[in-house]
Amino acid sequence: MASWMKFNMINSASPTMEQLLTFHDHTMMILLSITMMVTIMMSTMMKNKMSNNLLNESQTMETIWTTMPAIILIFIAIPSIKILYMMEEIINPSITIKTMGHQWYWSYEYSDSKKLEFESYMKPVENLNSFRLIETDNRMTVPFMTQMRLIISSSDVIHSWTIPSMGVKMDAVPGRLNQISLMIKNTGLFFGQCSEICGMNHSFMPITLESVNMKTFIEWMKSKK
Repeated sequence: MASWMKFNMINSASPTMEQLLTFHDHTMMILLSITMMVTIMMSTMMKNKMSNNLLNESQTMETIWTTMPAIILIFIAIPSIKILYMMEEIINPSITIKTMGHQWYWSYEYSDSKKLEFESYMKPVENLNSFRLIETDNRMTVPFMTQMRLIISSSDVIHSWTIPSMGVKMDAVPGRLNQISLMIKNTGLFFGQCSEICGMNHSFMPITLESVNMKTFIEWMKSKK
């Protein structure tokens, strides 16, 4: 049930999402300050019956209302550019995973040592005992606190690989390889869905990512092989 204390952003599961949440709060504080200042100024001007004819040609006023928005934009742009750079930078990945979008499922390929490839379909409702419409038969399993690189593409139409709690969203474009950096802070299950309208079953190609410790990940790799 919704309450006033639950109108928050989703909990972060990666350093990228932490930075995005911080940037969101930073920008919202600036926007609230601007809204309050404009509201106070408009309220004051509506109550004031006097007029100042000197304001019509005031160079000082024009300088102020030109300079202030520029300064505000700089305060918004600096953290934004920092986050964009951090999201695009690939920092010595320990694991590379190739993700392919299909109509309408995902396939994953682990090819760092020996090739491991599998397909991930949405679980049918009749075989479901957990999460409806977002649980898959084969989960993408990765170790936590490990720098990873995802190479994303598509075999047919444009898809989009997205996990909101990690602040990750990358288009899967046919004939093009896009890459993103990913590091998960803790273990658990994380869910996402295709975020590009890709056809009739667009709503039925979920993403299930399971984050485990390194020992469990190695055992999972051995069992898959």
